[in-house]
Amino acid sequence: MVTGASTADAAVILIDARKGVLPQTRRHSFLVQLLRLRHVVLAVNKMDLVDYDQDVFETIVADYRAFADAIGIAQFTAIPISGFAGDNVATPSSAMPWYDGPTLIEHLETIDVEADAAQARPFRLPVQRVNRPDLDFRGFSGLIASGSVRPGDAVRILPSGRTTSVARIVTMDGDLPEAVAGQSVTLTLADEVDCSRGDVIALADSPPQVADQFRATLVWMSETPLLPGRSYWLKLGTQTVGATVQEPRHAIDVATLAELSVKTLGLNDIGVAEVYTDRDVVFEPFADGADLGGFILIDRATNATVAAGMLDFALRRAQNVHWQAIDITSAAHAQQKGQVPRLLWFTGLSGSGKSTIANLVEKKLFALGRHSFLLDGDNVRHGLNKDLGFTDADRVENIRRIGEVAKLMTDAGLIVLTAFISPFRAEREMVRAMLPDGFVEIFVDTPLAEAEARDVKGLYAKARAGQIANFTGISSPYEAPERPDIRIDTTRESPEAAAERIVEHIMGVWTPDL
Repeated sequence: MVTGASTADAAVILIDARKGVLPQTRRHSFLVQLLRLRHVVLAVNKMDLVDYDQDVFETIVADYRAFADAIGIAQFTAIPISGFAGDNVATPSSAMPWYDGPTLIEHLETIDVEADAAQARPFRLPVQRVNRPDLDFRGFSGLIASGSVRPGDAVRILPSGRTTSVARIVTMDGDLPEAVAGQSVTLTLADEVDCSRGDVIALADSPPQVADQFRATLVWMSETPLLPGRSYWLKLGTQTVGATVQEPRHAIDVATLAELSVKTLGLNDIGVAEVYTDRDVVFEPFADGADLGGFILIDRATNATVAAGMLDFALRRAQNVHWQAIDITSAAHAQQKGQVPRLLWFTGLSGSGKSTIANLVEKKLFALGRHSFLLDGDNVRHGLNKDLGFTDADRVENIRRIGEVAKLMTDAGLIVLTAFISPFRAEREMVRAMLPDGFVEIFVDTPLAEAEARDVKGLYAKARAGQIANFTGISSPYEAPERPDIRIDTTRESPEAAAERIVEHIMGVWTPDL
C-alpha cells in the first residue's frame, strides 16, 4: 500500500457495500492522506448484493465522509459499482437510476495527473551520478524533482551551500534551452565545485533545508519491531545515510485517531518519532514534496526495507547545536602518547571469559607503557547506564552509549578495551562504523554449555528458573560474529595465551609513523 501510493496520483478506496467502512478502510485512507494523494475515489462495490439500495450507498458515504474530514481528506468522489455485473465500472448502470455521476473509468480518465504542482515548486535536482567521460567534460545527472531550470540560472549545491550557475543542460538529443520537473538531464556548471551523488542542486535563492535531526511519521513494514537507538540506513532521494530512531512519541490508532503511548513500533504500526542522521541531509517537509520529504529505512544486516517515513520538520536543536572546532586533534593526542588508538571490542556470552581476558590484555599493555582504559559491562551499568534494563531496546542503547564513550576515549589517544556481551551484530557494526580504522572485534567463543557450567555469578541458574528475563543464550538471542578480527576458543586456549595473542596482534598492525 505504501509503496504503491508513494508514486501514485490517485487512490481508489474499495468498500464492500455489505460491510461498510472497516478498520482496513480507515487504515488505507489514513495512509492516503499521509502520502498526500490529491485525488481519492470511494468505490462502493457489490451494490448488486444489497439490491442497489441508494440508502445503503448514502449511509456508507456519510460514514466515510465523517472519517475523511477527521483525517484531512477534504474531497473525494463516491461511485456505487458492481464489479460482478459491471455496473458503473465502464458503462452507466440501469439498475441505479438514482446515480447520475461518472462511471469509475470515466472519472479516472478525467483526473489531471500532470506535473503542474511539481513544476510550480522551486527547482530541485537530486544528483544521481557525476558524469565525467573525459577530462574535458564534467556534468551532474539526475531527474528534476521540481521546478524548471535554464542556462545561466543561479543555483546552490547542498549540503555544502556553494553557489554557481548552470552552464549547459545536456541530453542525448542535444542541449536544451530549458528543463522541467520529470525530465532526466545532465547539468554542467559555470564553476568547479564539489558536488557528488546525494547532493542536491537547487535554486540559489530558494534552497531546501539541511539538518540532521527531524520529527517524522513512520509506517513500520517489518515483522521485526523498531529498536530505538539501533542504526539503520536511511534512503532519501539519492542520499543514503546512517540513522537512528528514538523511542516513538506516540503511535496512531487509525480507527479512533487516538495517540497511543508506545515504546516501539510493530508490523503495520504508524507512529511519530525523532530521527537522527549521522550527517546532514538535504530535505523538505513531506507536505511540500515527496522527493525530498519521503524516505525509507533499511536494516543494515539484512538489507530489508523496514519502514517508510515522511519528514515533518527539522528539530530546532539541529540548527542550534554546532560542532566546535578544537586545536588539539585526536592525531595530536595519539602522537603525544606515542601509540595508535584502538578499540578492542570483546564480545561473547555471559561467563565466556571476556572480562578476564580483557583485564589480562590491559595489564600487558600497561607493562609495555601503553595508555589504555577498560570499560566493563557490569561496571558501566553501575553508573553511565544504570537507567537501562535488559530488553532488546535497552541493550541497543547500552551499546550505543558505550560506542560513543569509547570513540571519545580513542579521540584522546587511548587504547580502549570493552567487555560486553553486545549480542546483536547490528550494534557491533554500528560501533565499527564509528571507528573504521581502529575497531578490533574479539569473539570470546565459549559454547553455551561451557559458559553455563562455569556460571560464576549464578546467573544461568536463575535464568533457567525464570528469575531473570531476557537473558542472553537462554531467553534472548546471541548473534555470534561472522568474521571477527580475533577469535578466542576458550575450550582450547588459556586466558593468558589468548591475552598474549591479542597483544601480539595489535602490536603487529601498529602504525608507528603517526
